[in-house]
Amino acid sequence: MPVVKHISGEGALKRRVVKNRLFAGSVIFFSMLTISPILLIVYKLVAKGYRQINIDFFTKKAPDTYEAMVAVGAGELIPGGILNGIVGTLYMVFIASLIAIPVGLLIGIFLYDQKSKRYAGVVRDIVDILQGVPSIVLGLIAYFWVVKNITNGFSALAGSTALAIMMMPLIIRSTEETLKMIPESIREAGFALGVPYHKIILRVLIPSGFSGLLTGILLAISRIIGETAPLMLTALGSMEVNFQIDKPTSAIPLLIWEFYNDPNMVDLIWSSSLLLMMMVLLLNLLSRQIIARRT
Repeated sequence: MPVVKHISGEGALKRRVVKNRLFAGSVIFFSMLTISPILLIVYKLVAKGYRQINIDFFTKKAPDTYEAMVAVGAGELIPGGILNGIVGTLYMVFIASLIAIPVGLLIGIFLYDQKSKRYAGVVRDIVDILQGVPSIVLGLIAYFWVVKNITNGFSALAGSTALAIMMMPLIIRSTEETLKMIPESIREAGFALGVPYHKIILRVLIPSGFSGLLTGILLAISRIIGETAPLMLTALGSMEVNFQIDKPTSAIPLLIWEFYNDPNMVDLIWSSSLLLMMMVLLLNLLSRQIIARRT
């Protein structure tokens, strides 16, 4: 009788091993199936976009249709680059960050501090709803707020406002969740020492959760840096490098859209998309590094 039990036990063990291997193989197969489109996209961008990546690509503004047509007809690289788009993207992201980061941090701190209040719950619900609003709608809001009533025309300020509205929900929620992870005893120790509340926030809570706050900010920037729809309604685009906040400004996503409408600019579409992908990838890798160090 013991021999029979031993044999049946070995059979059950073998079945479990087979099931585990089948399950592990299925997970690996479907994981590869899921990431294969991403790998194909990256491969296509690199294969098509690397030719135009040179010094001129970063130091010269976008060419006109005639220059591109002559270069394509001669089998040469398209002259010029996307300096106006790079400068415009960095400029508007910088202004949007100046608007969204302080406001987002303050609202996040408020939600953390007043978590049990009804008003905080209403604000939290609004933030969650705002996070799901399509970007084109936020661009339309910025159009009526800024383009129609403040700058009286398309401008970098209008584009930055739309991007700032998109950034704020991510910063607010990441700030609240980061502060929740800080032990309550740290704040109570500050109160016990008689430290004013604003100093507890500035010198205790924010430094303690700095890596988490910075991660939320980087993720928010990586989300907006590739947005096109809100900028079409607000910044419009420009063929010149512009630093005036009340004038139309270009951006890399806007240039990609403009190049898409011109068959002579196909090579610049791939190169611009490759650069934009690398910028987003760099921000995401940086945020992952910060998270890894924090944990």
